[in-house]
Amino acid sequence: MPGVADGGTGPDGAVPPLRIGIDLGGTKVEAIAIDRQGTERARLRRPTPQGDYEGTIEAIAGLVSAIESEPALAACGSARIGIGTPGAFSSATGRLKNSNSTCLNGRDLAADLQARLGRRLRFANDANCFALSEATDGAAAGARVVFGVILGTGVGGGIVVDGRVLEGRNAIAGEWGHNPLPLTDGDDSPRPACYCGRLGCVETWLSGPALAADHRRATGQPLAAEAIAAAAEAGDAACIATLERYCARAARALAGVINLLDPDAIVLGGGLSNVDWLYRRIPQLWGAHVFSDRVDTPLLRNRHGDSSGVRGAAWLWPPEG
Repeated sequence: MPGVADGGTGPDGAVPPLRIGIDLGGTKVEAIAIDRQGTERARLRRPTPQGDYEGTIEAIAGLVSAIESEPALAACGSARIGIGTPGAFSSATGRLKNSNSTCLNGRDLAADLQARLGRRLRFANDANCFALSEATDGAAAGARVVFGVILGTGVGGGIVVDGRVLEGRNAIAGEWGHNPLPLTDGDDSPRPACYCGRLGCVETWLSGPALAADHRRATGQPLAAEAIAAAAEAGDAACIATLERYCARAARALAGVINLLDPDAIVLGGGLSNVDWLYRRIPQLWGAHVFSDRVDTPLLRNRHGDSSGVRGAAWLWPPEG
């Protein structure tokens, strides 16, 4: 199965000390090399070749070659490589699906990259990589069950249990952003259209662009999410109201996760994870929707910031593996 492909040993039969993580994003491809202790040894990035599948393969191969050729790392030999992708691999075809980088959909990315790099690789959805990073040596280190949430241009989710990514039978475990927003009320109408073809997905309410769109519908003001958060902290009544609607929706949506998964920690990532308001208000609101007499689930800010996804890709190979 592409998501859990095994790897080989180094040229001398020893376990390679380096792990290379690749974050295949819509605008950039980033690579990081870490050692068994999680210490960063190298980092490189290149622009993503837009709409160019073969160019994307070559960009990844070039980053791996550049890192492994660095004088300080060359003696380590071939590193073990994990790759975080948008979308997921189909259990029916082994090809990529659900990627917003549409040139990757329907392509045999795992086989093509393994052939190009001459070794077996491990793959996971980018949200799963984020969750794995924060569960391994991030904000939720030591927690047994972690739900990682990306609140950015889109909305994603990943689940880690006992240090391992939970992929699911259909390779969609954690796809929280494409569930409908639960317990909708008068403020949640009309339901926005989602790129997946559905209406009213969590992503259409909780992404950064969704926050800006909600504010524009309510006030006519074309403010970005970051500006709304800053104005709310400064006391702007309209922006406070927008953030309150956002937190109420996030609380309802995350309450569903707690009722189903009951994770030991929920960690936020993406651009909106920098909004302090969320950590104050969402836990105050979600208790009304959780089937328990109290809710002890911590809502945590990520530790590794923009580096979390690429670090998680590297951690697809655990320290002992």
